[in-house]
Amino acid sequence: MKLSRADVLLMAFCTGLIVANIYYCQPLIILIAREFNITESVAGRATYLTQAGYAIGLLLLVPLGDMFERKKQILVITGLAILSLLIAGFSQSFLVLQIACVLIGASSIVPQLILPMAANLSSDENRGQTVGIIMSGLLIGILGSRSVSGTIGYLWGWRSMFLIAAGICLLLVLLMARRFPSSLPSFKGNYKQLMGSMFGYIKTQPVLRETSLINFLAFATLSAFWTTMVLYLASPPFNYQSLQIGLFGIAGAAGALAAPLVGKLSDGKDPRRNLLIGLLLQLISIVAFYFTKHHIFLFVAGIILLDIGQQAIHVTNQTRIYALIPEARNRLNTVFMSVSFVGASVGSAAGLWLWDKGQWPLFCLGSGLVISTNILLYYFYKQRKQPELA
Repeated sequence: MKLSRADVLLMAFCTGLIVANIYYCQPLIILIAREFNITESVAGRATYLTQAGYAIGLLLLVPLGDMFERKKQILVITGLAILSLLIAGFSQSFLVLQIACVLIGASSIVPQLILPMAANLSSDENRGQTVGIIMSGLLIGILGSRSVSGTIGYLWGWRSMFLIAAGICLLLVLLMARRFPSSLPSFKGNYKQLMGSMFGYIKTQPVLRETSLINFLAFATLSAFWTTMVLYLASPPFNYQSLQIGLFGIAGAAGALAAPLVGKLSDGKDPRRNLLIGLLLQLISIVAFYFTKHHIFLFVAGIILLDIGQQAIHVTNQTRIYALIPEARNRLNTVFMSVSFVGASVGSAAGLWLWDKGQWPLFCLGSGLVISTNILLYYFYKQRKQPELA
């Protein structure tokens, strides 16, 4: 079976709505802190615990997509996401909410099952473009989730967002059960052999190591910003509420428009050429953030550049690893995305630490250092001239 454009758009739609579960909590930090009578930086733990849960789910659950029928796995894991969201919505202590956030992250890995499914059903010449379209849906879900949750949290309280998300996932289960194609597993061994083969690819695939490391630092930068900016915008001179903070996610959605183009460019002979552009855009965005002060339009411009840069880095790297070993795409994607979201979790925690130590200026300096390190890594791997199969 080959994917039609309608199939690809449906997958992008489902991917965006499910991945949104990971990010709903970010604009709600202030509201959560008030209800549980904790500081905002402590409430921020919910953000990196969700990302840590996502990394755990990627490591333990996504490889099963090469071993079991993907459609059934997608439906079961989305069912677990519904349960996790309900636990968060009805939690009566911050401890329970933190546990629920880990479970929400672990059960929101469905997009990383949809992407390899789509890659397997796409032709070689269209694979990058297909991945780019679905990544657009994913990025719109990530960035739109912040605007939606900020608005709903402001109007009806932070619990309402988790309960509404549970209802959305229930509708998606019904839709995916009806429309998603079935797929045959490609791995015949047991779970131990499956995981062993995955770690074997880390040793034997230099492109996988390169893409994972660069993505680790890129995700750390992006996640540190989206966690710390909540505290920045809630402080003087802005003093914004969750509704206003959430609306800044709309600015980041501009990056989603770049994903199909980046994906198409990644189908060419030199897919790495987009990486440096993405890294430089991220660096320019941090400079804009540093000089924002009262200039909110400069801040918005920085968000747009940051997310377009992230798209250039992520879509390019993901297209590259999908071209390595077709029958092991789930396992390769597991390594790649697990490392990426460990980076996201570390970035969120580091961003909160930098904020506590030196507020916004120190956060910007720290982020600039991380991006500069990533640029050095890019040139290091470029000099080694690793072979590309994409």
